[in-house]
Amino acid sequence: MTEEQKKNTEKKTDEKIVQEEKTTEEKKTEEKTEEKEKTEEKEKTEEKKEVNSGGEISMEKITSLLKDMMKGVKKYEDKNREKIKVVENPPSIEEICERLKNDEFKNVVVMCGAGISVSAGIPDFRSADGLYKQLDGFELPYPEAIFDISYFKEKPEPFFRLAKNLYPGNFVPTKTHYFFKLLEQKGILQRVFTQNIDTLERVSGLSSDKIVEAHGSFGEATCQSCGAKYDHLEFKPTILKGEVPRCTKCKTGVVKPDIVFFGEGLPEKFWDLKKKDFPKADLLIVIGTSLVVQPFSTLINDVTDECPRLLINREVVGKFSEGNIYSFLMGGGSSGGFKFGRQDNSRDLKLIGDADEGIQKLVDLCGWSEEFEEILKHRNEILKTIKKKEEEKKENTEKKENDKQEKEEEKEK
Repeated sequence: MTEEQKKNTEKKTDEKIVQEEKTTEEKKTEEKTEEKEKTEEKEKTEEKKEVNSGGEISMEKITSLLKDMMKGVKKYEDKNREKIKVVENPPSIEEICERLKNDEFKNVVVMCGAGISVSAGIPDFRSADGLYKQLDGFELPYPEAIFDISYFKEKPEPFFRLAKNLYPGNFVPTKTHYFFKLLEQKGILQRVFTQNIDTLERVSGLSSDKIVEAHGSFGEATCQSCGAKYDHLEFKPTILKGEVPRCTKCKTGVVKPDIVFFGEGLPEKFWDLKKKDFPKADLLIVIGTSLVVQPFSTLINDVTDECPRLLINREVVGKFSEGNIYSFLMGGGSSGGFKFGRQDNSRDLKLIGDADEGIQKLVDLCGWSEEFEEILKHRNEILKTIKKKEEEKKENTEKKENDKQEKEEEKEK
């Protein structure tokens, strides 16, 4: 074999080795790719099985999927932000009041919370000096436990100790409550959706069909064992003593006021009228609520895009957040939440301050002061009655003490 032939043979051998190495590497890469694809396919199949079989998907997986969805939403918004020509231009308070005055609104829907009853002497829940901050002596595992149905079933005593201080009859409706009555008299109130359990909407004279007590009330009660129904007057004396009322029928069950606790479903009336009222609302007033508790908090997203939304509150709440997964899910993407400060805000406005002060401003701007004062006479009559009862109670107490003292003096003689 010549030198040249020898070189050619060696070259071919080297090329063959390189080719074989390449083939081996390619095979390994292909195998890895196939293995990865099979693993991914298997994971997808497992996920489908989990969903189809009703099995649970981990929160990590759900959160990851939601984050991916929100990234897509944000990319879309960022891409289209420049296309939005609207500068923030919601109607002013004066414009809203002018339209109210001119009967342009026919279906006003109100959402309200504990903030409207603060001036009546009932504490709200989440403020610095609110109800949850006043439960230190109740030995609760956490403040919200006092309204947790699981905890109530084990230990009903703490709730009834609190209930005697919240019980209807101890408080008088506020200006805000009577404003709702004024809207009803004018024939423009569609509904009041309230989170409150104090029944002050009823006490103000508002028609029962205009009220949706989303979280129930003290008005009625139910035995937790046999389901027997009671009017609040039947168990009022027991509650005012701070004691646990027991069923007179089954003799053992605890009689619980029809307040919706954490872990219980909302009344059917809430769901039925939610579907009916919000799509036809032409003005939404949100007042005295933290908009924290769902599903109540999501109702602000159920009105049409043309419906003005007025917030009257001590602080801004329910504000739209681009990165908020729950706003996206509950509010339908970028339409969820108040759009204060956003360039695409064309309908959301706010009055920051106490509920009664905000309502008084609306009344004055609408030119309804005289009518409102007439309605408030009802409140004044209640106040007079309460004052009279307190004076009578004081006189009776003093009389008893005097009688007791006279008897003791007679014994000494």
